[in-house]
Amino acid sequence: GLTTHEFYPNGISTSLPFDVQIAAVQSMPGLERAHILRPGYAIEYDYFDPRELRPSFETRAIQGLFFAGQINGTTGYEEAAAQGLYAAVNAALQVQGRDAWLPRRDQAYLGVLVDDLVTKGVTEPYRMFTSRAEFRLQLREDNADLRLTEAGRELGLVDDARWAAFSLKRERLERELQRLRATWVRPATLPAAEAERLLGKALEHEYPLVDLLRRPGVNFDTVAEVARTAGHADAVSRETLRAEFGAAEADAVIEQAEIHTKYAGYIDKQNDEVERAAAMETLTLPEDLDYSQVTALSFEVRQRLTRHRPATLGQAARMTGITPAAISLLLVHLKKHKGRHLRPSQGEAA
Repeated sequence: GLTTHEFYPNGISTSLPFDVQIAAVQSMPGLERAHILRPGYAIEYDYFDPRELRPSFETRAIQGLFFAGQINGTTGYEEAAAQGLYAAVNAALQVQGRDAWLPRRDQAYLGVLVDDLVTKGVTEPYRMFTSRAEFRLQLREDNADLRLTEAGRELGLVDDARWAAFSLKRERLERELQRLRATWVRPATLPAAEAERLLGKALEHEYPLVDLLRRPGVNFDTVAEVARTAGHADAVSRETLRAEFGAAEADAVIEQAEIHTKYAGYIDKQNDEVERAAAMETLTLPEDLDYSQVTALSFEVRQRLTRHRPATLGQAARMTGITPAAISLLLVHLKKHKGRHLRPSQGEAA
């Protein structure tokens, strides 16, 4: 800083004893008389291989014992806080005799974190990067409420006031999306000069507002003006929505409507990928499945599956060292023994 005599020597962070840190710094030319105001430090904590956890974060070894936080091999702060909530929810559900809550990888970053930990384990402290989520187009900040509030309500974590506010917002969003789909403009009602001013070129044929909103550079305010110019008496502007809902709520609804519309093609494509992946996620692998009897698999693959015992076929596919060919062979084995092994996961119809 401009008003301090402190310097941070990047690249020599360490948790060695204080006297060793001083000696190391003062060994550098020009720093022979340097003082350390705050020595580097580290926090030591116990570690438990997260592959020995069930997907609910209950330990396989001791029933009713749930682990959360850095003991599972993650970094602190957000990752630890998320795990604390997750393990607490599932511990409470177990006490109530209810099934565990297991968010999917396409449903929440928490689902990605949990699945990565219990399926792959860790070789260094785990951080929740967006790049770890293959369906991250779904996992946006603007739609977190749409993805998870209903689940929170079912778990008893969302009170009546919050649920009412969410339900109202969801209703408003659907109403605006429906309005965008149902409102059409035609070349006859939108003069070419006005179309060029607002959209960059004249209309070639009739369009719904939702199609116009998908164009680059066109936003909600633009299509609202298009609708008014085209003579739609029920045209809604940002100002009218703010007057009805309040500024913050109206702006949030408009933002979600814009994102949902502009990225609809990409989102639909990813939804198709989610549905294909769900086929494997819904196949539960019994804990007593004897992988040594799946002789088509290599000895190494059988060892890995026996050691880690994935909960679903999808988890098995994400394990290190498990190839698509191995999953195909395992699926063949499961179908051969369908009566004994193959069954849908929790919440799926048989």
